[in-house]
Amino acid sequence: MTTHTRQTPDTPAEAYLRRIGATRPDRPDVAALRDLHVRHLKTVPFENLSVHLGEDIVLEEKPLLDKVVGVGRGGFCYEINATFAALLRELGFAVTLLQARCFGKGGRLGIPYDHMAVLVETAEEGRWLADVGFGDHSHFPLALDERGDQSDPGGTFRVAETEDGDLDVLRNGEPEYRLELRPRVLADFTAGSWYQRTSPDSHFTRSLVCSRLTDEGRITLSGHKLVTTVNGGKRTERLLDGDDEVRAAYRELFGIELTDLPPVPPPRKR
Repeated sequence: MTTHTRQTPDTPAEAYLRRIGATRPDRPDVAALRDLHVRHLKTVPFENLSVHLGEDIVLEEKPLLDKVVGVGRGGFCYEINATFAALLRELGFAVTLLQARCFGKGGRLGIPYDHMAVLVETAEEGRWLADVGFGDHSHFPLALDERGDQSDPGGTFRVAETEDGDLDVLRNGEPEYRLELRPRVLADFTAGSWYQRTSPDSHFTRSLVCSRLTDEGRITLSGHKLVTTVNGGKRTERLLDGDDEVRAAYRELFGIELTDLPPVPPPRKR
């Protein structure tokens, strides 16, 4: 007689952990948060392919997890910071979504809900800013209540208070975004997400990007151009030869299977 053992299906958290090559931490502490944060950056790409493929982006937890964990895609901040927050919550972390406005040229601030970041609170180790959805940023969470320089493989970061009670996040002395500490829910970011994927003024409609952290630096694919940077700033660019090589790069470097390639946006007229 043959005995068949029924396999217990993965929980969403277990499937997510397998996606980023992590194991369930023993406790929700800062050491675990740091490990999960950098693993996420090295595994789940920051990408806006859906914007250019005409794919709908639904800011609800299940479809986002289906995309990032089920299909193995990445996304922009509203998607991958939201799914990372969902993972942390399942692992026992206290998590809050926060809205931010990014600094542009001349120090001009973007729209409200321009960016999503994640506040993580631990019982004994304070408040931490986790952000796996900003592209080239800190590799590890930042101590939110620290006002001095914070050294990170991604640069020197600082969190500074503003006159209005918000927080500016700076990298190497340059402001990246202004963070508001009022708790938000995922649905609050719907208008910001819609703007980013439809407005001709949005960075995401004007550019095509798929990028992730590597052990040596960062790798980025934009159209047919593959850019590799290594720690220390050395940058190498290569034009890929034809659509088949581009599809192979998406598959082999980012784990993304594409039948149709996203069109490259035309250069913006000045």
